[in-house]
Amino acid sequence: MAERDWKVPAKRLEAGFEDKKPAFDAGEALTEASRCLYCYDAPCIPACPTAIDIPTFIRKIGTDNLRGSARTILESNLLGRSCSQVCPVEVLCEGACVYTGWGRKPIEIGRLQRFAMESAQSPDLLPRQPATGHKIALVGAGPASLACAGTLVQMGHEAVVFERDALPGGLNMTGVAPYKFRAESTLAEVEFIRSLGVEIRTGVEIGRDFTAEQLLEDYDAVFLGVGLGSDSLRGIPAIEGTGVIGAVQWIRGMKLDPATSVDGVGHAIVVGGGNTALDVVQELATLGVPSVHMVYRRGLADMSGYAHEFKNARNVGVRAVEHATPAKLEWRDGRLVGVSLESTQSPASFESRDMPCDLLVVATGQGRLRDLVEQFPQVECDQSGRVVAEPESLVTGNPRVFTGGDCYNGGKEVVNAAAEGQRAARAIDELLRQG
Repeated sequence: MAERDWKVPAKRLEAGFEDKKPAFDAGEALTEASRCLYCYDAPCIPACPTAIDIPTFIRKIGTDNLRGSARTILESNLLGRSCSQVCPVEVLCEGACVYTGWGRKPIEIGRLQRFAMESAQSPDLLPRQPATGHKIALVGAGPASLACAGTLVQMGHEAVVFERDALPGGLNMTGVAPYKFRAESTLAEVEFIRSLGVEIRTGVEIGRDFTAEQLLEDYDAVFLGVGLGSDSLRGIPAIEGTGVIGAVQWIRGMKLDPATSVDGVGHAIVVGGGNTALDVVQELATLGVPSVHMVYRRGLADMSGYAHEFKNARNVGVRAVEHATPAKLEWRDGRLVGVSLESTQSPASFESRDMPCDLLVVATGQGRLRDLVEQFPQVECDQSGRVVAEPESLVTGNPRVFTGGDCYNGGKEVVNAAAEGQRAARAIDELLRQG
């Protein structure tokens, strides 16, 4: 699919959300930048997986050197735009800010980074080395592959990204909460990566349009950034009709499909305790569903989701049921109308709890793409389905195949995927120049 055909429908649920952290205007950015202490040992830098020189980019905002600020960010993180909005800064850079340790409001690093990116991001900020004649194929057009491809073209290599979906962007396109980052913004960032010289082909798939062997024959190296598989519905009682959906499928529909609606949904239950579950409950409550519950099999203190996101969910009216799991689903004319919960504690804190439910969203994990990955000779997955690779170089068992992102780390942040993609690019560059 040609880049000019990349567009998202105007009328979809995502379009109705407002930014949770609105963009700074110039005056606000200058005022906030002036608060930075420019610490000599800046703890915010090692707290960022891509090690952006945060004090320097902030100081350049303060001197109205926006191009210099954007360059400082991009030199460490080519996905600086999306990371400025989707990163959990509360537990990364801002969480490490010295102001936080003093019990004061930390520097709003994420919003300052967004300001710099939206003000001055440009491909001419990044020099490109002379062409090497080497070509690398990247499978999947998510954050890891985009960061890897953009880094490779700066090094003088050709990079071709292959994406199964009609739209590029991976999780940023289909899985990020709309109050953090919207689909149009994802396309803008993809276009920036493309403008560096990356070729992106969408609507193509391994096994249908080409084979792993063909990629290894036609390209000097391959990067696997295929993400995770479809939603897992394990542990959910027998599904006999409509009203049950996986969390990733729900978010994708809400962001991209005009047919997705919450009309007629009065009671929604989200099963899970991770950040995806917390995103979904906030989305449903914000869209006006009157009753939204999050059901988690353990205690709230055991949730993998971030505490600040749980607080945000509570603030929009979400209620939590801990130590519980669905035991039975109630159907009427092929439509879900209720869920019976059972206690997961021993001894049980309750025998059963019946709750009305029009929509059950399951956020208990995703499958792995083992069958796709293991089409490449010598590439293996571990028992959890993650691609096995050397941590520093991210090379797999095949010396010409590298990896990064969710398929390798099991599902971390966008910034982790960007860091891994760029790390793999450096290892690929070293391999090709030695060869």
